[in-house]
Amino acid sequence: MVIIGLCGSSGAGKGYVCEKFARYGVGFIDTDLVYRERVLVNPSCINELVSSFGYGILENGYVSKKRLAAIVFEGDGFEKRLSTLNQITHKYIKIETDLLIAFHRENGFSAVLVDAPVLFESGFDKMCDVTVCVTAPFGEKLDRIMKRDGISREKAEARLCAQLSDDILREKCTYELDNTNGADLDGQIISILESIGIPN
Repeated sequence: MVIIGLCGSSGAGKGYVCEKFARYGVGFIDTDLVYRERVLVNPSCINELVSSFGYGILENGYVSKKRLAAIVFEGDGFEKRLSTLNQITHKYIKIETDLLIAFHRENGFSAVLVDAPVLFESGFDKMCDVTVCVTAPFGEKLDRIMKRDGISREKAEARLCAQLSDDILREKCTYELDNTNGADLDGQIISILESIGIPN
């Protein structure tokens, strides 16, 4: 089974790309979903997060992703807070992702996407055979983030600026998927799958 690492900054459209890949029989693991549904309810992880960011991140005894993001990203020094968040959560995400990769292998998938926004920063790229970055123009990503999350342009810009740029991701990745509005994603996906020997 080929493990494909998928990355891209917020608003690039990774979730949409995963759905496209799924139509060609490729499994996918959304590490953000793993983070929300498995990691943020893990008692050990909750205790570590509360120790670092306070009880204000909790809602009904569980971590609120929205409250946590507000504390991490807003104000000066967010780089240090983001680093702390990643140090705590990445180890839990990796454990769960390894279990899901094993599930796909046992169920006969020829390839599985690991959708990880911080693929390289987390070291998740080391578990992958090839890597793909999803890119899009900065302005389009801003518009998508503001519409999706209901936040201001200033907050959307701060979020994007805290992440690796498309240029850096292009240098690091095996392949690039251009998700500019109107781009031929299917053609690009078929080309990538053919290149890595996955029938479609």
